[in-house]
Amino acid sequence: MAKYLVLFGFTGETVKRFVENPSDRTVEIRRLVESAGGRLECYYWMFGQYDGMAIVEMPDSRTSAAAILAIVSSAAFTHFETHELLAANDLPAIADAARQIVYKPPGAIRADRSEDSILSEDPRRPPG
Repeated sequence: MAKYLVLFGFTGETVKRFVENPSDRTVEIRRLVESAGGRLECYYWMFGQYDGMAIVEMPDSRTSAAAILAIVSSAAFTHFETHELLAANDLPAIADAARQIVYKPPGAIRADRSEDSILSEDPRRPPG
């Protein structure tokens, strides 16, 4: 399962309702994540730019997107941001895969083709 960091900010109205009727939101968040086939790893409120964060595991990106739509459509948030997390021990395999991928940025000369080498003629310049 993919793991995601979720950062969120509540609307003033949401915070007001919470203060008037406090509850352990972890129970509701866990219920939502599990209903989508996922697992809640942690859920925290915090100070600063965001009101809170969660780390969740979800079966796939479509399921994550569906859960996000369900959550955001509640209109309880001013900000809702997700980032897929990659395990540090996966990075060597990711780097190995990256070395196998050839990418030519716009306007760059491709060094992997002899006709595009720096030593060959510029195809934009007329011959001679």
